[in-house]
Amino acid sequence: MPIVHAIVLGVVQGFSEFLPISSSGHLLFVPWLFGWEDFGGANGESLKKSFDVALHLGTFVAVLGYFRKEVKSYVVEGTKLVFTRTKPTTTDGRLAWLFVLATVPAAAIGALFEDKIDTALGTPFIIALSLIGFGVLLGWADRAAGKREIEDFQTGDALKVGVAQALALNPGTSRSGITMTAARWIGFEREAAVRISFVMSLPVIFGAVVFKMLKMFSDGGYEDLLLPMAVGIVTSCIAGLIAVWGTIKLVSTRNLMPFVIYRIAVGVVMLIILAAGWRDNIAV
Repeated sequence: MPIVHAIVLGVVQGFSEFLPISSSGHLLFVPWLFGWEDFGGANGESLKKSFDVALHLGTFVAVLGYFRKEVKSYVVEGTKLVFTRTKPTTTDGRLAWLFVLATVPAAAIGALFEDKIDTALGTPFIIALSLIGFGVLLGWADRAAGKREIEDFQTGDALKVGVAQALALNPGTSRSGITMTAARWIGFEREAAVRISFVMSLPVIFGAVVFKMLKMFSDGGYEDLLLPMAVGIVTSCIAGLIAVWGTIKLVSTRNLMPFVIYRIAVGVVMLIILAAGWRDNIAV
């Protein structure tokens, strides 16, 4: 893999993981658009997932670094349940377990059907439709006048947002986008919805990194990718930090409509490229 490809994909992952525009969709769209074939051959799929581990590790470090104070409090207060066997008595302790609960639907479905989902849904046509459709849904939900704060997050909310998060296994949906959509739909104010989405990403990304890393070590053959993987970790981490900071700053004064417009525009461009026959509609 050329280093420039690693840099580009790292930046794409870092921004699109946290902006509500779909990281999986963009990581498939960019190589498809430019005709990159970095992961060909018999071990291509295994190498692709190895590089994916590096990109997700970078974004995990980014969001962990940004929310380090909140995460420290969640861990300290949340683990008291394990040691004292008593119900969490603080808001942070309660939220910690609710964020874990919210990851269960996506984790279960992803572990069981990841390969089938990638094969069946990872085509440019499906990605384009998903970018447009879930973009419109995000715009509709963001018009809600919700005023709930993150401290109001309850068990029912965790289950609803968690089920919505499972839809992000479809490339083009966007994990952050669908969780922001669900949070806005159930009445959370805009910044609270964004923070819920970002903090919820921690256990999801961590679980994905561990799961895929074990698979990577088991499959082997990743040694030649070590330098591109290192570059991907650094670039995705830097881009991720900028994306988290920028999104939180943006929603303090504006709505999510710029992301909706971007999603629709990219989806339409993909459909035009397909209609013109410039690229094939094959799984990428």
